[in-house]
Amino acid sequence: MLPEKIRPIAICVFRDRNRILVAEGRDSRKNKVFYRPLGGTIEFGEHGDETVRRELKEEIGAEVVDVQYLGMLENIFVYEGRRGHEIVLVYIGRFVNQSLYDKELIEGNEFGHRFSAVWKSFSDFTPGRSPVYPEGLLELLQI
Repeated sequence: MLPEKIRPIAICVFRDRNRILVAEGRDSRKNKVFYRPLGGTIEFGEHGDETVRRELKEEIGAEVVDVQYLGMLENIFVYEGRRGHEIVLVYIGRFVNQSLYDKELIEGNEFGHRFSAVWKSFSDFTPGRSPVYPEGLLELLQI
């Protein structure tokens, strides 16, 4: 069993009118789909904004500009039956490649694991629908 540790991550919210770009995830144990903005683990000696730029370049090959710190959220959760705890630095940013805002689906790859990122309307995250994580994100965005 892996030791329980707090994981520091940085995510970036990309907005386009009334929608945001999110990766689609699935917890097979809960049989539940969820969404989360793109980003990843902050490496030692790396600032959160640098993490966002690196992760987006690695995962979807995208250059990011105008990265601005929005706030911090604490994310305590259970995924695939394992407890997790993250300190999440939340940023907003903009893609250099404007065509990414027109794509319905953006394919990504993280350590050989393929994933899809999609543009979702804020109304897609109303109660009873698939959630967006971390909890408190929509409030932080003042939606």
